[in-house]
Amino acid sequence: MLLGPIQAATPRQAADLVKSTTDRLLSELQRRRSEIKTNPNLVYELAEIAVPHFDFYRITQLAVGHYWRKANSQQRKTLIAEFRTLLINTYGKALRNYSGQEIVLLPSRRSSRRDRTVVRTQVKMPSRNTVIPINYYMRLRRGSWKVYDVTIEGVSLVKNYRKSFAQEVRRGGIQGLIEKLQDRNRNNR
Repeated sequence: MLLGPIQAATPRQAADLVKSTTDRLLSELQRRRSEIKTNPNLVYELAEIAVPHFDFYRITQLAVGHYWRKANSQQRKTLIAEFRTLLINTYGKALRNYSGQEIVLLPSRRSSRRDRTVVRTQVKMPSRNTVIPINYYMRLRRGSWKVYDVTIEGVSLVKNYRKSFAQEVRRGGIQGLIEKLQDRNRNNR
């Protein structure tokens, strides 16, 4: 989906992007359900549908917090790659548990900045008759809307990881955090 210049990009386009990506992902999950039963790792391929719409540089930078400035360029590249893998693995595991939940798009929240918006959704859990709010914090980057944080039931992905990352950096420095992420990714599927 190509967006025009910043003047033409609207929060509605961000919401449309979330909706079309979600619809495509859920459609593929339904269509390939029998394949997934025999090859559960297929969900990681399906998770890749959403990957182009995430700003992994910004997500990683925010999650690492003020320690980001201590990382050299190679460490930053490695942090981004490892955190991206961790998030894909986590998302893939969540997709394995998909069983027909409905995703409802809610009205977006306007931001005081034209290049930011919050796309709000709800996941309706039919078996438990509950609703889980999921918000996508998005910014306009080079003409495209990209996710830079997600909150699930009010818990920020970035803030949640920032706490654990800070502990790792205090224990073993930036390299210690990288090694921890690499270890987690080796054992996470």
